[in-house]
Amino acid sequence: MQVDRGDFASPDLPWLVAVFTSATCSTCADVAAKAGVLASQEVAVDIIEWSVARDRHDRYGIEAVPLVVVADAAGIVRAAFVGPVSAQDLWSAVAECREPGSTPGADGCTGTARVV
Repeated sequence: MQVDRGDFASPDLPWLVAVFTSATCSTCADVAAKAGVLASQEVAVDIIEWSVARDRHDRYGIEAVPLVVVADAAGIVRAAFVGPVSAQDLWSAVAECREPGSTPGADGCTGTARVV
């Protein structure tokens, strides 16, 4: 899967963590909070709430939330999670994507996540 980085916050940063959510989903709020701390000079975090950005949910065929996508500078999806995710799993996936081999026991960045 690939995303158009121009559709998301800070397309000039090397990494994107896009979190598709709904305001009526308590699990979404939890996942969005966990993803939010990943924001840095190299990682853009974009929370895409359904009622505000329905067009992006439709464009990418998002039918279930929360859904987290980790994409590189070219928009290639390197990892993704659907449903609840632990902070450790999410943060490890992003770390492994940014620096392969940095996470003990990881098998590449897609090996650390439930890929959609």
